[in-house]
Amino acid sequence: MTLLEKIEKREAVIAVIGMGYVGLPLAVEFAKEGYCVIGVDVSQPKVDMLNRGESYIPDVPTELIADLAQKGLLSATTDYSVIRDVDAISICVPTPLRKTKDPDMSYVIAAADEVAKYAHDDLLVVLESTTYPGTTDELIIPRIAHNGFVVGQDVYICFSPERIDPGNKVYGVRNTPKIIGGATPNCVMMGQALYGKIIDTVVPVSSTRSAEMVKLLENTFRSVNIALVNEVALMCDKLGVNVWEVIDAASTKPFGFMTHYPGPGLGGHCIPIDPLYLSWKMKTLNYTARFIELATEVNSSMPIYVVDKVIDALNDARKPVNGSKILVLGVAYKPNIDDSRESPAIDVIGLLQERGGEVTYHDPHIESLLHEGVDMESSPLTKEALHEADAVVIVTNHAAFDYAWIGEHAAIVVDSRNAMKDVENPKARVVGL
Repeated sequence: MTLLEKIEKREAVIAVIGMGYVGLPLAVEFAKEGYCVIGVDVSQPKVDMLNRGESYIPDVPTELIADLAQKGLLSATTDYSVIRDVDAISICVPTPLRKTKDPDMSYVIAAADEVAKYAHDDLLVVLESTTYPGTTDELIIPRIAHNGFVVGQDVYICFSPERIDPGNKVYGVRNTPKIIGGATPNCVMMGQALYGKIIDTVVPVSSTRSAEMVKLLENTFRSVNIALVNEVALMCDKLGVNVWEVIDAASTKPFGFMTHYPGPGLGGHCIPIDPLYLSWKMKTLNYTARFIELATEVNSSMPIYVVDKVIDALNDARKPVNGSKILVLGVAYKPNIDDSRESPAIDVIGLLQERGGEVTYHDPHIESLLHEGVDMESSPLTKEALHEADAVVIVTNHAAFDYAWIGEHAAIVVDSRNAMKDVENPKARVVGL
């Protein structure tokens, strides 16, 4: 039976390499459609949880994992040799930046090397990890083709950028259009055939490089526009104008304007990082991506701006930041999720600690925080904690926070998210961006 026939009959066995925020939802969607899915991950605890039928990602219910595991549709392993017996592979491993701001491709290379060890005829390999244009051509294809396989005939290689948005209750794997770029037309056809079984709309593009560029454009668009509105916030502050009022008014225009909001900085594994992949690649071609560099500079400076707001608010109350008790509310990079990767809260906390602030945090979704010198446990959010704090800083506007109650019991609230906008006559002094 050919690979295409197996896909059509839902008899293809699928391996998903990397069972994190991207890989697990994808694996679940394939399993829900009746495919046998094997998750491959280097984390033994994750593998054990999945095989027990337990989820570790809020967007994926444990009940669903348990049902799929019980039916034999979803299992997990740390052993890459299972690739010998699978028909299709989706690679969903991390692609972080090094401290030098160049891409760390070690996870992708390690996964590709393992795939190459066990690759066989009639195998589809799809890279989903966000990366620079040229990665599939330069790193994936040579490793697999080195075994003597003809790409587009013996094996099929595609790039399909992940578009997972943690915490999004409207758009998930199935109803978010999926970009597919293949090394050859046959590769695109095979990728479309597989992903078309679990995704409503599959959008083919002419090459893997085009597909890689799509994701970078999407997140560079966000980064640049957020940088613009962050700079508008700085300008409004100097002009004595309320930036939130300006944005709300501008948003009434039914054409030619797309609403973005300022904040304490960018977080997550996409928007702060992905544009720098493109910037790095362009430097290798002797080209400077000036918009990306400037946007990164503006967005990276926002935690400092928030900390300056805290310092000014304390000074107005005749208190130095050194020795003041400061409570940070929310350390996740966006509301209502448990992910603190690249969160601006980490920089805000670190900068306040450097200035002598006695910093604690509360986040209903994140019990502990360990990033680059910041090692803390979430403190209970009580009336006493609010009363004792010299300043409260809202970094992440979780829905679980009772902002009216916070405004009732805190002395100073530095609100970087406009979370207090609907609180009438708070007792706290509220300082916005």
